Amino acid sequence: MKANVRTSLTDLVPPLVALVLAGVVSSVIVLLTGESPLRIAHVMLSGSVGGAGSIAGTLEEATPLIFTGLCVAIAMRAGLFNIGGEGQLVVGAFVAAWIGYRVGGLDPALHVALCIALAGAAGALWALIPGLLKARFGAHEVINTIMLNYIAFILTNYLIGLPYFRKPGQIPQTEDVLASALLPRMTFLYKYTRLNLGFVLAVVCALLVFILLRKTGLGFEIRSVGYNPLASRAAGISVVRSTLMAMAIGGFLAGMAGSERVLGVHRHFISPFPFGYGFAGIAVALLGRNRPLGVVVAALFFGALANGGAQVDIATTVPRELVTVIQAIVIIFVACEYPIRHLVLRRRGAET
Repeated sequence: MKANVRTSLTDLVPPLVALVLAGVVSSVIVLLTGESPLRIAHVMLSGSVGGAGSIAGTLEEATPLIFTGLCVAIAMRAGLFNIGGEGQLVVGAFVAAWIGYRVGGLDPALHVALCIALAGAAGALWALIPGLLKARFGAHEVINTIMLNYIAFILTNYLIGLPYFRKPGQIPQTEDVLASALLPRMTFLYKYTRLNLGFVLAVVCALLVFILLRKTGLGFEIRSVGYNPLASRAAGISVVRSTLMAMAIGGFLAGMAGSERVLGVHRHFISPFPFGYGFAGIAVALLGRNRPLGVVVAALFFGALANGGAQVDIATTVPRELVTVIQAIVIIFVACEYPIRHLVLRRRGAET
């Protein structure tokens, strides 16, 4: 038991060191802009958790990042690098909007569930394309998922221009989804928030992914293939099946992120669709060390950065784009955590 706790604490050291180093470098950049790092930190903290409205905004920003972070994390546990979360999200968002306004006469719970399920299925099918190419032909999933992102953007941009999908007017967008398809907003926390039930759904999905990876045979196979596909194949585990399932589950989660953006926030699909959540999910997964709980915590951190950054832009002379710079710095140091981990493990070995 003590060994497990010690191992868990050791696993926390590299990302924490990465965050500290990122904070130091970010402070230097803020100083170069002529502002005080302490003041910027105070404004960002106030803007992210300084009140009910700020907390709601942070949770709202974190919601799609939990989904896309899980999308990337489960693929990485299978030894895959799914960079296609952005395209899978957009495809899911388009399907959610389409079903949301085209299908009427349903009970609200059933309508919402149908929109989310079909959006997730669309994301899963989109992710299965590079998964199948990887499993059957060895085609690299990074290249294929990047290309499919562009195809998803272009395809949805084309479809939204067709009379069947497009709402009359100058703006290329669909009709607003029906009231029965809307995700309830959590106005009990803050009256004017866009935070919706999707946040609860995202946390539930994180718990389900944890159970899948740690408590099921499929999860064991996915993790085994991620550790060593050759040994897994020799042990009778189907690498093809594990690859396809990891990509499909990740795509389903990304599609759910798209449905949450449509049903709970924007209430329609617009071209171009707000992007960045799929790519940010990569950073979330890396910072969360590809663990479901870590993904949730990392998503909350990046959500706080995004929400606090808006307040920084308003209250200081530092541009909001600095938040993007800070995110990039965090990613750089997280990517460099392996030397840190090596030093920590070497020190543990010396102590024992």
